[in-house]
Amino acid sequence: MEITEIRVTLRDEERLKGFANVTFDNAFVVRGMKIIQGNNGYFVAMPSRKRSNGTHQDVAHPVNSDMRCMIEEKVLEAYENELKTHS
Repeated sequence: MEITEIRVTLRDEERLKGFANVTFDNAFVVRGMKIIQGNNGYFVAMPSRKRSNGTHQDVAHPVNSDMRCMIEEKVLEAYENELKTHS
């Protein structure tokens, strides 16, 4: 599976730094990934919905760590590129 497009929308909040929409194989898109500044650097949070008990559940997510790493690497790279174009 290949990531064929990533669109980043920047935010300037304390921890939320942006949103990403990621297209796979020019055929499937996942919208609403969050770019978060954590205590140990940036990470990508998958889109989620709030449950009635107040917890959150991912709407879409990778099923293995290799895919998670690949998505995070590509999204953070796109985020850095977007920051450069707005500097």
